[in-house]
Order: sequence, then C-alpha cells, then structure tokens
Amino acid sequence: MGNRVTRGDFEWVYTEQPHTQRRKEILAKYPEIKTLMGPDPHLKWIVSGMVFVQFLACYLVKDLSWKWIFFWAYAFGGCINHSLTLAIHDISHNVAFGNKQARWNRWFAIFANLPIGIPYSASFKKYHIDHHRYLGGDSLDVDIPTDFEGWFFCTPLRKLLWLFLQPLFYSLRPLYVNPKAITQMEIFNALVQFSINLIVYYLWGLKPIIYLIAGTILCMGLHPISGHFIAEHYMFLKGYETYSYYGPLNWLTFNVGYHMEHHDFPSIPGCRLPMVKKIAAEYYDNLPHHQSWIRVLWDFVFDDTIGPYSRVKRLCKLAKES
Repeated sequence: MGNRVTRGDFEWVYTEQPHTQRRKEILAKYPEIKTLMGPDPHLKWIVSGMVFVQFLACYLVKDLSWKWIFFWAYAFGGCINHSLTLAIHDISHNVAFGNKQARWNRWFAIFANLPIGIPYSASFKKYHIDHHRYLGGDSLDVDIPTDFEGWFFCTPLRKLLWLFLQPLFYSLRPLYVNPKAITQMEIFNALVQFSINLIVYYLWGLKPIIYLIAGTILCMGLHPISGHFIAEHYMFLKGYETYSYYGPLNWLTFNVGYHMEHHDFPSIPGCRLPMVKKIAAEYYDNLPHHQSWIRVLWDFVFDDTIGPYSRVKRLCKLAKES
C-alpha cells in the first residue's frame, strides 16, 4: 500500500486506491470482461416482485399484534428491504436500464425505495459516486466513520450499540462530513415515498407502516445481512482496504459480497460479478476475503484491534466534472 503515517487512529495512506490499477491490469489481460458490462435484464423484474411481496405483506400484517409486527419486520420484511437497498445500490450504477437510460434508472430506484418507507435512493446515488471515485477520501467518502465514532465506540458494548445505531449514523453522517445541496430528484423521491406511505396508512392503518420502517431500521442495524457494511472496507488485515465475501447470503443481496470485484468494475451488475472472479481468478483468489458476515460482526465487536477507526483514509484531489 506504500508509505503509511498514523494520524489519529485511522490508517492514513498516500497512494491511489488499489482498484484503478487492478482494473487496468485485468482488462489488459482479459478484455472479454468488457462484455460483462451493461444492464441486467432480470433486475427490474426481480425488484418489482420484491416490491409487490412487501405490499402484499402490508395487507397481511395489518391485524397482527405488535409483537408479531416487529418479529416479521426483523425476520422477513427487513430482509427484503435490506435487499432492496442493495438493489438500489446496483441501480445507482445504471445496471437496470443501462447508461443511456440514466433517468429511467433514477425513477426505478425510487420505485424500489417504496417498501423501505424512508426516502433513500436519490441521496444514496448522490454520495455513492464519491465512495467509488474517492475511496477512503478524507471529507469526501461518507462511508468512513467520523472521529467521534472512532473515539467513542471503542469497547465491545459500545461497538454493539454502534452496530444497532448504524442506520442513524449512515443517514446523518453525510450531512456532517460532506453536505451537499438537495436535488430535485431527492425532493421527488421524498414526495413519492410519503405519498405512498399515506396511501398505505389510509388503506390498512399504522401497523403496515411500522412493519416497513421498523424492518428497514432493524435489518440495517444488528442483523446478519448488515455484516456486509463491516465486511466491505474495515481493515481486518493491515494493508487491505476492500474485502469480498463469497458466502450464501450473496443470493439475497445481489452479490454485494463480491466487493473487490465490484470496486474494480462498478459497471458490471451483481449477477455477473462471480464471472469476473472466475475469469481473473489469479487476481482475487489470494486476496483476503470473508466467509461469514456473522463472524465479521462477532470479530468486530469482540476483537480489540478492530473498530470504527479500522479504515484506510487518504487525501484526494477533487476530480473535474465532465
């Protein structure tokens, strides 16, 4: 990774992110990987089915007791909603309709957002571009915890609390680290979302709304699927800032576990990322990776050497917008 200097407790590096160079090397050796780029023709149908299932669930839970509302929110609905956030992640890379139909991707992401209950997709798109362009960039990559998070959430109990509160930090951190002007698409996202919430409330009452929003919050907090938040970029080994996960939960998460492959080729949809690993196996097989998101969460909480500070940071120059 080049020269390292300790500043605070983050791992500060003064080299470019590794994905740019690896992408060049892989494409030079395996140009056929370019054929994997482009839209996933099945994504829009899978996402539409998930949205339909969640609204059907809204009808089914409307008369349940509150304890069962929260049970099904955590065990079922929240899993779908978390999966939808990862579908939105893929859609933010224009893989639903292709780069030439960018607007259709933005609108479809708002549709995928509906069961999540909280307007999310437009803001995610706005900041996720920076996560790829300025990976680990100080004051640019809002995926990096703040100094307060790194300083305070440093014991097992506090790290457990941090995981539970992760949706709060994930949504509020951009406003502190790298605030940006609200866009028209974000306003549209919010208007559509709250209108659908009102319709659901009018038809079936409050319980379905709580089912949707509670599921989103609970399953983005302390939940096996949320292990991907920690697995992707927290340094479990010095010198490695991105990790893949090759376990079965990829089936539920649009292969977000193939995270090294995704950062190397963000325009390749999740369904084709395993092909990247297969074609360029020598570039990935010997890199450290995870086999269990539950184990990732366990180690994060109880390993004293890992915490919110366990991230690579770098100073990045702002790229010129084309």
